[in-house]
Amino acid sequence: MITLFRLFSRLPLAWLHALGSVLGWLTWLLSPSYRRHLRENMLLALGDVEARRIRSAAIAEAGKGMLELPRIWLRPLAETASRVVEVSGWELVEAASRRGKGILYLTPHLGCFEVTAQYLSTHAPITVLYRPPKQPWLQTMIEAGRARAQLHLAAADLSGVRGLLKALKRGEAVGMLPDQAPRAGEGRWLDFFGRPAYTMTLAARLVETGASVIMVWAERLPAGKGYHFHLQAPTEPICGSLEERAQKINQQIEVLVRQCPQQYLWGYNRYKRRRSSEALPTSAEAAQQGAQSEAQR
Repeated sequence: MITLFRLFSRLPLAWLHALGSVLGWLTWLLSPSYRRHLRENMLLALGDVEARRIRSAAIAEAGKGMLELPRIWLRPLAETASRVVEVSGWELVEAASRRGKGILYLTPHLGCFEVTAQYLSTHAPITVLYRPPKQPWLQTMIEAGRARAQLHLAAADLSGVRGLLKALKRGEAVGMLPDQAPRAGEGRWLDFFGRPAYTMTLAARLVETGASVIMVWAERLPAGKGYHFHLQAPTEPICGSLEERAQKINQQIEVLVRQCPQQYLWGYNRYKRRRSSEALPTSAEAAQQGAQSEAQR
């Protein structure tokens, strides 16, 4: 697999995206569970009409996301960063840097989420939370591709959390995928597109440090032309109790996804039940949470 990754890393991005579209459709056709998750998640979040409208594009974009990884991870950092051809909202980074309290970048599974930290590390140090994979060969690829000169990795454990806190105290940046399903005992059941999803609370806890929160995602441009880097301030303050802050982060993710729903990773099982996690809310509790979420929007 490592040899195959290295081979793909030498192909032009346009070729990888073209092949990725084919891979996306093959995955859709050959995996009933993936097909079910994608259909259910899109229908719930977008409604039948919109889900049908973008389904084909979403299937292709998911495949592009898989095959662009070798080029993102294994090419020189300068070359990877150069694929970001347009940036919107960089003034938010400059303002946050002047505050000097650190920056918390939140990047959902939207667009090319692997290029975000890579690009940001060319401007300033950033520490990124990650969960080590079970496959040793993939761990090797991740360490080689993500650990750059100013890009530091923090494993999703107690020592990693301490690393994130230390980085923020130094006034540096940290980044994470806030819509990644946490381990049992590390999250809360909160509303996400109208359905209870086991949601990480770490991002909400880090807000307590006073760090500036910036939502960031990299839009995949057509024909392998590169990426449009979007940096956005939350549409409302991330404040309140821990649970309220985590819920507001979920709402901010929804705001981003609605901007480009075809590039969200709908096949990711966001609603999976974690073994030994706290009990799933009852129908009445879920309805109450949904009503509270709507009232906050």
